[in-house]
Amino acid sequence: MTDFEAQRLVMVESQLRPNEVTEWRLLAAMRALPRERFVPPKLRDLAYMDEGIEIFPSIDGAPARFLLAPMVLAKLIQLAAVGPEDAVLDVGCGTGYSTAILAQLGDSVIGLEPEPELAEAARGSLRDLGVANAEIVEGPLERGHSANAPYDVILVNGSVSEPPKTLLSQLKEGGRLAVVLAGGANSGTQGKAYLFVKVAGEASGLPYFDAGARLLPGFLASPAFTF
Repeated sequence: MTDFEAQRLVMVESQLRPNEVTEWRLLAAMRALPRERFVPPKLRDLAYMDEGIEIFPSIDGAPARFLLAPMVLAKLIQLAAVGPEDAVLDVGCGTGYSTAILAQLGDSVIGLEPEPELAEAARGSLRDLGVANAEIVEGPLERGHSANAPYDVILVNGSVSEPPKTLLSQLKEGGRLAVVLAGGANSGTQGKAYLFVKVAGEASGLPYFDAGARLLPGFLASPAFTF
């Protein structure tokens, strides 16, 4: 067993299982997938820590990009209940780690990423790992990807300031969207994980657990009108 394999096992046994991640297909996927391949080389020794990892710096005022902490990501995916026949949209896929996990759970996955450098890294990693049922597309996160809509599941890899209406409109009837809603007007590092479900054409959400996640570009709250 290599050092990274041992770290993956510790991640599953000490971060995921104690925090009520019980879906066996998800645990198997995260036990097998080399997370270290999806982080910058200088940070690979930190790939399995119980924190988010910066994968792209802040540029021109846009927020820096982070991989979600393993526990937060796992609980969001479990909340969305991805089935083997589901079409999935992975919003803010970054370097493709979440996309690779979702590809082992669902039928097809679209990873949406606005940064060309991250999108290219994601394509390379998925190709190197032989992931054939996932595709990376580039575009603004807040617009989703209507070309392949509607989706059974939409996962949002970060926090947003308010319910993402455009993404919700791209759900199928009975579709689920898992996201962290930021708790305040700060950087959005602490919030609450919500699951939205579309029923009779309308999507409504309920909170499930506290979650730390960085704010994603394109999802700032609309400014309120003041005198």
